[in-house]
Amino acid sequence: MRAPALRTFHPVVAEWFRSALGEPTRAQSLAWPAIRRAESVLLLAPTGSGKTLAAFLDAIDRLVVAGAQTGCRVLYVSPLKALAVDIERNLRAPIEGISAIAKTRAVDLRIPSVDVRTGDTPASSRARMLRHPPDILITTPESLYLLLTSRARETLRTVETVIVDEIHALVPGKRGTHLFVSLERLEDRKSVV
Repeated sequence: MRAPALRTFHPVVAEWFRSALGEPTRAQSLAWPAIRRAESVLLLAPTGSGKTLAAFLDAIDRLVVAGAQTGCRVLYVSPLKALAVDIERNLRAPIEGISAIAKTRAVDLRIPSVDVRTGDTPASSRARMLRHPPDILITTPESLYLLLTSRARETLRTVETVIVDEIHALVPGKRGTHLFVSLERLEDRKSVV
């Protein structure tokens, strides 16, 4: 029997999920309907319950069926550079898996691009991202601030989804306050344009 929570996803995305992971976790099943309705979602669940994929799978699904688009659509904010790099690496598995199934089934899907922008990102990569923004951008609160206060803010004009990971690590301090100011600027499209 197919998991009801997967019925809203493109068949190739749902097939990848079932073949790679089996059934959705409770956290995923509960989060996806609200995420699909474009509601703000705070997902609290134990480590290993699929929280990050719950947020990313809906975004990937929308990107693969979107057709030709330009600009960054998904912004992922990580509290740590090391976590940002890990997330980028871990995000490639579902994207590559979905791509492989699409090729096997001869289904034409758009494969999302992913990039990381932190303080360690070389100038050449930053320049490339300006010319060709990724569909999914993974960054830190500090780099998000720098993006919003530079010419690179144009690449964020098209963001539709923001995922903030490990928010509990940011909220109590200055970094959290700084992040929320940046998110307000991002939401206020006038300051981004």
